Amino acid sequence: MTDPNRANDNTENSAPTGEPVVSKPYIMPDEPEAGSAEALTKELAEARDRTLRTLAEMENLRQRTRREVADAKTYGITGFARDVLDIADNLQRALDAVPAETKEAADPGLKALIEGVELTERSLLNALEKNGVKKFDPIGEKFDPNFQQAMFEVPDPSVPSGTVVQVVQAGYMIGERILRPALVGVSKGGAKAAPTADITA
Repeated sequence: MTDPNRANDNTENSAPTGEPVVSKPYIMPDEPEAGSAEALTKELAEARDRTLRTLAEMENLRQRTRREVADAKTYGITGFARDVLDIADNLQRALDAVPAETKEAADPGLKALIEGVELTERSLLNALEKNGVKKFDPIGEKFDPNFQQAMFEVPDPSVPSGTVVQVVQAGYMIGERILRPALVGVSKGGAKAAPTADITA
């Protein structure tokens, strides 16, 4: 015989044991949690910070792109310009090879040829200048290693030491940058640079 009380005990013990035990009451998603105002404020501040950082990065990217485009326009022809400088040098050498007396005493055919070479050189230099490439000739200036390359020294006491007295090859600038330094001869052993006198007077 079975005891009805035991049957009741079995039904109580046979309840499923796999159910989770809830230690605190369940909160509906639409109901605010305690401290949610602080969490939302923090989340809002983080989102605002991310947005401001993204805007700053985009502005930096725009400025960098503008600079790169401007540099590409100005300096994009650097390689081509360097190649063209050889042609300008050859034209100059051709003109320098004809002595001044020969030019004056030349027949009309030779004079026309010389004038044609001079005109070609001027046209080439004008085309380079239109594209931001400028020729510079530092004769008589103080030697500057940023723009000139010293090839030799010339003993010349009539000019201050360190003055460019001869230009072997003209230099060229492209925009604000040096495209090719001028090859120069620099004076040596001349007078010292004029002192900044009249201060005590």
